[in-house]
Amino acid sequence: MAIHELSALLWRERELLDLLTFKLEEEQLLLTAGKSRWLPHGTREVEQVLDRVSKAGLARAVEIAAVAEQWGVSADSSLAELAAAAPDPAWAEVLTSHVTAMRQQAAAIKELRDANEQFLRAAVRSTQETLADLKPAAGTYDSHGRTGESSAAHLVDRQF
Repeated sequence: MAIHELSALLWRERELLDLLTFKLEEEQLLLTAGKSRWLPHGTREVEQVLDRVSKAGLARAVEIAAVAEQWGVSADSSLAELAAAAPDPAWAEVLTSHVTAMRQQAAAIKELRDANEQFLRAAVRSTQETLADLKPAAGTYDSHGRTGESSAAHLVDRQF
């Protein structure tokens, strides 16, 4: 029966959302600890989980369409609409609990994503400020191959 398959898919999707939450928290820990060396690995893992979540969402849409057809509802119904149209109150409750849990997970994921973005922006800003404050230890080479105090570049020729 399609509803059983849909319920199993929803559980798998919720597990993937939990894994995504974990990976985003892991990324946040790297950011707050200043371990930028590992950020590419963390970002790649987040992207891999997002890919799996996307595939799970497609599978869910297919199963929702199959269940909707069995229940005489529009095939493009949302999960919440399907729950409201459930002929059995038990399935309505199961689907509603999935909807509620997935909405909570999505809100937590959005919050983590936004926080991580803020950490990244702060890190970039800090790096830019640090680089702007650095003064070269050695001067640049002049036309005679000597180093010394670097003179700032000028737009006006001083011989005038």
